Amino acid sequence: MTGNVVQINISRGGVPKHSIPEGRVFPLGIEGDYQAHPEFHGGPRQALLLICSEVVDRLKEEGFPLFYGALGENITTRGLDHRELRVGQQFRIGPELWIELTKPRAPCKQLNVYGEGVIQKTIYDKQVKAGDPSSPRWGMSGLYASIIRPGLIRVGDTITLIGAVA
Repeated sequence: MTGNVVQINISRGGVPKHSIPEGRVFPLGIEGDYQAHPEFHGGPRQALLLICSEVVDRLKEEGFPLFYGALGENITTRGLDHRELRVGQQFRIGPELWIELTKPRAPCKQLNVYGEGVIQKTIYDKQVKAGDPSSPRWGMSGLYASIIRPGLIRVGDTITLIGAVA
C-alpha cells in the first residue's frame, strides 16, 4: 500500500488547520501544531491525525462545507484506501519519518461547525468505536499515529506501508 502527502496541516488549536509546505515531526507531533483541548487530543499515541483526501472529497460531494485541513487532520493523504488502514500498521513518509497507526479518531463537537452532530454520524459509528474495520465508516474519521522515527515531512512525500505490529 502506497500513497502520498497531499497536504500538511497545523493550527494554534482546534479546527480548521492550515496548510504548510513542510514540517518537522517530533514524538508529540508537528512543530507549531497545538490542540485546543490537550486533555483529549495529542500525546505520544495521538501525535498525528491522518485523513484520506478521498474521504474529504466524498464528504464535499455530499454537501459538507469541507476542505483539506478542515477536519483537523495533520496529514491529508492520497492513494491510501481508508478501508484498508489498520491499527498497528507502520508507514514511512518521505525519507525520514516513520509512524504507527494507533487508533481511529472519535470525532468531537469541534466538528459541529460543519453541521451539528451530522458529520460525526457520517464518519464514525459504534463499529468504528469498537475497533471493527468491517464498518462502512472505517477510517473516515481518520486514524491517529505515534512517531517511531521523527523527521521532516513535505507535501508530495511518498507514504509506504512497511509493516504491521500484531
